[in-house]
Amino acid sequence: MPITQVIDAPLDEEREAITAAAEALRNGEVVAIPTETVYGLAADAFDEVALAKVFEVKERPTLDPLIVHIGIKKDLNSVATIPDDIREVVKELTTEFWPGPLTLVLPRNPAIPDLVTSGLDTVAVRMPNHSVMKAICKEVGPLAAPSANRFGRISPTSASAVLDELEGRIPLIIDGGACHNGVESTIIHVEAGEKRPQFRLLRAGPVTKEELQKFGKVIKSGRVTDEKLAAPGQLPSHYSPETKFVLVEDIKNFVFEDGVKYGLLAYKGNAKEGYVDAHEWDAVEILSPGKGKLTEAAVRLFYSMRQLDASGVDVIVAEPVSETGIGVAIMDRLRRAAAEKD
Repeated sequence: MPITQVIDAPLDEEREAITAAAEALRNGEVVAIPTETVYGLAADAFDEVALAKVFEVKERPTLDPLIVHIGIKKDLNSVATIPDDIREVVKELTTEFWPGPLTLVLPRNPAIPDLVTSGLDTVAVRMPNHSVMKAICKEVGPLAAPSANRFGRISPTSASAVLDELEGRIPLIIDGGACHNGVESTIIHVEAGEKRPQFRLLRAGPVTKEELQKFGKVIKSGRVTDEKLAAPGQLPSHYSPETKFVLVEDIKNFVFEDGVKYGLLAYKGNAKEGYVDAHEWDAVEILSPGKGKLTEAAVRLFYSMRQLDASGVDVIVAEPVSETGIGVAIMDRLRRAAAEKD
């Protein structure tokens, strides 16, 4: 099996890792790189051979478009063609939220390969807020980078999680520590609208609906099909552990079967919520012990799912969280993880 090298990128001592990643990317390789959301599997956004490797490594269908990451705002023009009727609101959004976990779906620049956009006339683009990813983008240029895991599986928020998923499949992982946000970026399709700009919410994430409403009208995207995905992370079944995963809205109505090992993905871990004391669980992971903080729960979500997936239980039971703020994104991931697979 090919060897996957892991290079540490400690804060203020990142140059060696950045240089190694940039060299590999220029040579047409794919590299796992940290962002503030999850680890991404990066390739030069204009190198079709390298882009094909991304899909091969992830076992990802080419109908699922990729997000392009940029290190400087002027690179947006090499990725997207921004019409005059949304130019001002795009400027406002990028001023407010970039660098950060907001992805904009915009008309594509014709130079962007079809593999990035899945043949659509739009492209998804963001500027990440992670020193390593930003520095590599500045050196190499725009990078297409979906999450660094096998397609449909739990997104990785640490270098060790990437290694578990892709060891032997990729040559290099840059270890920049744990991701700060823990869930993927918010994705919006920016449109002109009749009276004010309109944002079609394609994926919930760290940038909330309430924050976006200051700049335009936010509307929920309709259900998508496998034949037409406007952005990554839209398939009904996604972010899934290998273990059976169920989201239980009311634990009192859940029927436990004899001889089955159950694990619990709890929110606060409080007995009064009814989940922790509902069963003698074989494994328990708590997203935000005590009072419960949604931001902490988001950071721990994918890590905790991976821990339970590796615990040997037969079924993972997930407790819901409040659908406010980033809780909307957490519930989106839980519902997709629990969705029936085709």
